[in-house]
Amino acid sequence: MTDFDTRKTPAQGELPLHAPPAVRDETLVPARMINEWLYCPRLAYLEWAQGEWAGNADTAAGKRAHRGSDKGRAPALPAPEALEEKPFKTRRLALASETLGLVAEIDALEAEDGFVVPVDTKVGKRPHVAEGAYLPERAQVCVQGLLLREAGYRCEEGALWFAESRERVRVPLDEALITTTLRAASELRLALASGRTPPPLDASPKCPRCSLLPVCLPDEVNWFRKGAIPRTPPPPASPALPVYVQVPGARIGKKDATLVVEIEGEEKRVVALDEISELALAGPVSLSTPAMHELLRREIPVAWMSSGFWFLGATGGQGPRSAATRTAQYAAAADPARRLGFARDLVAAKIRNQRTLLRRNWRGEAEKRAAPLDALTGLADRAALATDASLLLGLEGEAAAVYFRNLPLLFTDAVKALPEFAFERRNRRPPADPVNACLSLAYALLTRSVTASLTTVGLDPWKGFYHVERPGRPSLALDFLEPFRPLLADSAVLTALNNGEVSPGDFVYGAGGCNLSTKGRRALVEAYERRLDQETTHPVFGYQLSMRRLLHVQARLLARFLLGEIASFPHIVPR
Repeated sequence: MTDFDTRKTPAQGELPLHAPPAVRDETLVPARMINEWLYCPRLAYLEWAQGEWAGNADTAAGKRAHRGSDKGRAPALPAPEALEEKPFKTRRLALASETLGLVAEIDALEAEDGFVVPVDTKVGKRPHVAEGAYLPERAQVCVQGLLLREAGYRCEEGALWFAESRERVRVPLDEALITTTLRAASELRLALASGRTPPPLDASPKCPRCSLLPVCLPDEVNWFRKGAIPRTPPPPASPALPVYVQVPGARIGKKDATLVVEIEGEEKRVVALDEISELALAGPVSLSTPAMHELLRREIPVAWMSSGFWFLGATGGQGPRSAATRTAQYAAAADPARRLGFARDLVAAKIRNQRTLLRRNWRGEAEKRAAPLDALTGLADRAALATDASLLLGLEGEAAAVYFRNLPLLFTDAVKALPEFAFERRNRRPPADPVNACLSLAYALLTRSVTASLTTVGLDPWKGFYHVERPGRPSLALDFLEPFRPLLADSAVLTALNNGEVSPGDFVYGAGGCNLSTKGRRALVEAYERRLDQETTHPVFGYQLSMRRLLHVQARLLARFLLGEIASFPHIVPR
């Protein structure tokens, strides 16, 4: 097995470029990031510069291994001149140096004969390599040793303790290791200063077990860079699912690691927090402060919606702790040419997906299908070449008229026979009939899903490229969801109506409008969530994934596009 140091020796004539000493208010680089930079520069950059983080079984095991050394109070480390020759041990020692630009927390520190030895705990077994451990781990200990030297202590070696195999590995602080460690520190700090994300590894065996795989998307980014076919779809960041609470007066509290939902006249419902990806609250539903605090700690977003499921906003789950992606988004939104190019592509994709839904679900006379399909094809082609936003809006409206005029032809004969489900055109605020009520609710659900996905990747759902910015309007979410309206929202409505899951008795009328009852909303929400769980083939990468996962992958790719990592954004247009 080879060492993990994959960087090349500088070619003849090259001079190493070192980062300057840290200046006041500059964040110092943790020793752990030197480890990750040597393992994978992109991983270190995403975590440190862009604030991305995703846990997995390996990271959880690492936390448990470190917690094992935290028991009891640790004695203070004496000053270098007061350090006695007799053995001495302490734990959890924090050191920093502005000269080196580094900071570290030492798991354990041993002192004897006037020398100190930092000991770093690692999960897993000792690797069988000549040096006793891989370079990233040895460099992390080397940082700790250099910081101890900077503080005036004598340190000639460090040690690694592998918790699973219970083996200790000696790490001499020789000149080669010190040079490599300082070079890695300089490279990482220079990368941060440049603001350029390192490219992903190419078909590396390191990627499948990396906790940041769903964030990094190495195969997908490499597809744009090199045309390399992705191996498999990225795994979901979590298997958790959304939880909806819509009963007026419902109360939600926290007990241990669960949420408890109390509804008058019903038994309490208990849901494990680990199983919740998002909490959607519709109408007058109360959430306790302890529950809100725990949701914030776990970065589980809470979507606040009106009783009619009109999306009002969200709290928690704010994504990476960095403004890099938003900065790139604002720069693109300030560029009229980029704004128009993105808008053209998304409107063309939406129209093509409307055509696909008509083509796949047509139940009218076969000879009448060609005209609307041809009309939508022509409008999509024109949208892709539109020269300004006003022309694009006109083409989008013309396509919507063709699409919704033919939507009733996708209903079963049983639905067509019901006068309550007669549908002539799309209207809203308020919807005038049951079909429009279903469409409005489905679009509100899709807005919530998309907003959560965009926020998770660090984008601002309120700053869009196509939709006009108005108070209370998540413009980017409305941009992003346009191609998904036919695929997710309209498809869910068709399924619910054609399968009889929503019936004429599931609606209430008043003030010139029509809305779903509590029972009808529950049925349509279930149909929408089932649609999200259905598998599809990614039209660009060719692998299978759920529609729910597809939203997250597309949001990640949009962030990569805005950050300049990929040349174009692949709107979803299935065949």
